[in-house]
Amino acid sequence: MPYFLAKTDPATYSIDDLRRDTLTPWDGVTNPQAVAVIRSMQPGDRVLVYHSGGVSAIVGLARVASAPRPDPANPKSALVDLEFLRLLDPPCTLHDIKASGQFNDWALIRQGRLSTMAVPDAFIAWLRARYPRVKL
Repeated sequence: MPYFLAKTDPATYSIDDLRRDTLTPWDGVTNPQAVAVIRSMQPGDRVLVYHSGGVSAIVGLARVASAPRPDPANPKSALVDLEFLRLLDPPCTLHDIKASGQFNDWALIRQGRLSTMAVPDAFIAWLRARYPRVKL
C-alpha cells in the first residue's frame, strides 16, 4: 500500500481539526511536484500527517477517501479527501528522523519546503519498528 506525507501548519489546520472533522478536502497545494503526488493518490492509500511551523513532527495517520480531482479554487492544482484514522503518540519528530541517518535522500530531508510527498517503504518499516502498537 502506498504511503504519503502531507504537511500542514497546525495553526491553519491541525491533526486535531482533522480528528474533529473526520473528513476534509486536502487542498491549497500549488507546488507542481506536490500536486503530481496528490494526483497519484488513490482511495485507501495512507497519509502521514506532519505538523510544520515549529512542531516538525508526524502527528497522525489519515486515509485517502476519494480519487484525486481538480481543485475548484485553482485549476492547476488537485485535491483529495482525507479521513482521520489515528494520532501518533508520541509524535515522530523531524529531529528523530534525521538522527536515524537512514533517510537523508528522502524529500522530507532534502526538500524541506515540499508539502506533499511519497514515503519510502524503508521509512514505514522504521516507523513500524518504532511504534509497534500503532497500526500503520
